Amino acid sequence: MMAGLDPKELLELALLLIAVGALSGFLAGLFGIGGGAILVPVFYECFRLAGVPLEVRMPLCIGTSLAIIIPTSLSSFRAHYRRGAVDMEILKRWWLPIVIGVAAGSVTARFAPERLFKIVFVVVAWSAAARLLLARETWKFGDDVPKGFLMRIYGFFVGLLSTLMGIGGGLFANLLMTFYGRPIHQAVATSSALAVLISIPGALGYVYAGWPAAARFPDVAALQLPFALGYVSLIGALLVMPTTLVTAPLGVRVAHALSKRALEMAFGAYLFIVGGRFVISLLGGH
Repeated sequence: MMAGLDPKELLELALLLIAVGALSGFLAGLFGIGGGAILVPVFYECFRLAGVPLEVRMPLCIGTSLAIIIPTSLSSFRAHYRRGAVDMEILKRWWLPIVIGVAAGSVTARFAPERLFKIVFVVVAWSAAARLLLARETWKFGDDVPKGFLMRIYGFFVGLLSTLMGIGGGLFANLLMTFYGRPIHQAVATSSALAVLISIPGALGYVYAGWPAAARFPDVAALQLPFALGYVSLIGALLVMPTTLVTAPLGVRVAHALSKRALEMAFGAYLFIVGGRFVISLLGGH
């Protein structure tokens, strides 16, 4: 048994993770996101029940989430790419700034003011949700995405914020593209590729950052060493990954079957819910 859990409780946790994997994979395909906004809070509760110390619990949640996002986003990207919906020009302009931002996020994860980033995310997410739900297409930063230095700055912060918050990156990229007037279907498709760029170096960074954790917490070394690589839980990843790979292509098919307005409404509702989850966290919840 683990942290006082009996076999029945362990089975219930495993089934919960499998179900959450199915949902996050579907949303990855539907909205071009990684699904970390769903995975992180569920992992947090599972790791709490498993007895993982508070000091390493959140990094373990984020690292595991980023590892799962890798195959999920790859599956989603391939499905969108086959439909010709991905803007490859944006990928060419953003890949290097995003990777640099991810590296910066991995290094500063322990020292970053988490509360500030959550507040920024809520403001941006709820503003975008209002724009989409109310069909306010005049609420935008410009008529098209910038092509110079500002675009590179955007890419850096997409990588930085996504790594610090463990939500993959597709969400921030999607928000930016829609605020610059890009069609929602194109924003969703391109964001799925950007989630791949963020999740790979992000997960590797959390693997590296987590190696000293077992030495700092010898009472749970037996839990971490056999079942984790740094801040990536192998058990959590193996339980969730298979269902995400099955449901991500399904989400892509649904996204392209929906009308522009229906997809905007669905994404706006999702942003409102995710922003609410961070508000609860800011008010003292988990």
